[in-house]
Order: sequence, then structure tokens, then C-alpha cells
Amino acid sequence: MRKICVITGTRAEYGLLHPILQEIQNRKDLYLQLVATTAHLSNEFGLTYRQIEEDGFNIDEKIDNLLSSNKKSSIAKSTGLATILLSDSFERLSPDVVVLLGDRFEAHAAATTAMLMNIPIAHIHGGEITEGAVDEQIRHSITKMSYLHFCSTEVYRRRIIQMGEDHSKVFNTGAPGIDNIISFELLSKDILEKKLEWKFSNKCALFTYHPTTLVNDDLEKDLRDIFSVLIDSGIGVLFTYANADSGGRTINQKIEEFCKSNPGQFKVVKNLGRLNYLSAMKYVDLLIGNTSSGIIEAASFDKPVVNIGDRQLGRLRGVNVIDCKIKDLDESIALALSSDFAIKCQNQENIYGDGNASKSIVDELTRQSLSVVKKFIDIKQ
Repeated sequence: MRKICVITGTRAEYGLLHPILQEIQNRKDLYLQLVATTAHLSNEFGLTYRQIEEDGFNIDEKIDNLLSSNKKSSIAKSTGLATILLSDSFERLSPDVVVLLGDRFEAHAAATTAMLMNIPIAHIHGGEITEGAVDEQIRHSITKMSYLHFCSTEVYRRRIIQMGEDHSKVFNTGAPGIDNIISFELLSKDILEKKLEWKFSNKCALFTYHPTTLVNDDLEKDLRDIFSVLIDSGIGVLFTYANADSGGRTINQKIEEFCKSNPGQFKVVKNLGRLNYLSAMKYVDLLIGNTSSGIIEAASFDKPVVNIGDRQLGRLRGVNVIDCKIKDLDESIALALSSDFAIKCQNQENIYGDGNASKSIVDELTRQSLSVVKKFIDIKQ
């Protein structure tokens, strides 16, 4: 059996990988190897490896590499530690291919390790642009280390081919996050409210905000300004935690403090889990923040999205997304909640696929030949 080793480092990434893991596990000719790293092993970020195990997956290796610090140097050190520990894991597991999703620093560590150990890499969500975060450079460098590429749109597929990759190894499969929306039986509002111990108000939002890692903004001032707008808006807000990048801990700490001011209006949850997160997306009136799920998945729910700042700059988006600066946040929320904009968001086709990405990805993982030898393909002028 072909051994497929999947690396996951965060709750959000695991949620996107979930349908792929299920598909691999259901194939008789494939053997799933699962490695949990970084935030999954951190109490600060909810020890989310437990959710993976509760979902019925066996974790073959646990890589505890995250340094508990808000310094940029700690991310570099966490990356180095992941590289060291993953080399031992790959030696023990001897995978036939390593599967990576996205653009996280631990994914870059895994790609570097696999490449140097002559293990083929399959990369999901390559070719995308996010100009406001270091994820951009990480994503493209993983692309150049990878042998197979699974893209979420045709535009991204063409971009990877532009980077010199063999077109026969680059596939437009759509985004696997859409698969969850199609396959999950979402919770009722009553059940979700009981699990959250929080009531959805008449108008409410789902809020996720990550650090913009390429810009030295005054993060605490930005958060104060955002919180002030949220208070004035009168809407209820369900907050999720930021990621483990530099600045993420500051965001989480300030959100925790803010929600204590009015626990009826504001609620923060470290780790919603994919089912709760998508169920919440169904019942809120809009999404606010700068996370990719607002760009990719919210369109499948016809939900307005207020995307703050430049973190997602360059990523393709639907008509449901309103891009704004913090100074324009109040006006953008008002626009998102207007009846005219709600009509505009209805029945749009999600440009990121139809919910069949996982099967397409695993089909290719099954039938494609695997190699670490690549040739740069020049584009004919």
C-alpha cells in the first residue's frame, strides 16, 4: 500500500484536511500516516490533537515544537525545531509521499525536511496570493519543493505552471473546505447555543483576526479601534482564536479581556472545531476579520464578509466580500448588514469549487507516479 503522510499544525488547517484524511482512510490501497505538530500540542491553543483523535484518526507522530513566545525569533526557532523532529519522524515512518496544505511555517519545515530526505511532496492550496503575510513566500517556496500540486481555482493552477511546474502534475481540484460544507450535518441553532453557552443575538458576527506578519502595525491600537466599532455596532460577536504566528498571542489575550466586559454580547472560544465553526457560519449574519475562510467558504453560505486590511490582498474573492481599512469598519459592517447587500450575496456560485475536492485529490495521490526529480518548464512565448 502507498503510505500517505499528512502533516497538520493548526485547528483550521486540520479542518480543511479532514475530508481528505477520511478519503485516504477509506481507500484499501492507501495507508494513512498522520503527524500532528505545533499548535495541536499547545495547551495555549486548546490541545487540538485531542479533536483529531476524537474524530477517529490515529496520530502516528506528535511533534511538540512551538515555543511559547510572541517574538518573531520564536517562530524561526519553532520552525528549526520542527525540522529536526520531523526528520526523525520521516525516518521512522518512511512515507511514500508527504501531503501539506497551505502556507504555515511548520508546513515549510516539513517540506524542507521531506525534500532533503528525497520524499515526494504533494501540496494543496498552492498558487494563491496573500500579499499582507509571510504566508505568501512560504506558500510559493513549498510549491517549488513539491512534485504534485492541488489548486483551488484555475487561476491558481495557471500561476503554478507559470512558476515552471509541469502542467501534468498541477490539478484544479477546488478547495477541500467546501467538501465539509457539503458533507457535514450542521448543528441546529439550539444545540450550538447550548454547546457554546452563548445565545446568537438578532444581529451577530463570527470574528477571526490573524496577525499581518509583513507589516509592523500597532496591533494593540488596531484591536482597540476594532473593539470600539464592535461595541458601537450593537451586534453580538463570536470570536475564535488567532493562529500561533508572532502577534497571535497578543490578539488572543486582548480578545479574552474584551469579551469579559460584556459576556452576553461577546463570546470567545479557543477552538470551535470544524463542525461548530461551520454551524456558526450558518447562523451569523456576517463574518468579520481577515481569515481565508471568509474568502473561500463563506460564499457557500451566501454570507457577507467584512475583510479587514491587507492580509488576504491578492486572493480571489466573490461579490460577498467587502474589503476595508479599520477606519472604515463601521461603514463596512453597516453595508454588510443592509438588505441590498444581502440580496447581492444570494445564490452566488462559489469560485472555490463544488465540494468534490477530496476525492479528486486522493484519486491523483493514488494513481500518479511519484518522484523527487523535477524539470523546470519554461513557458513558450
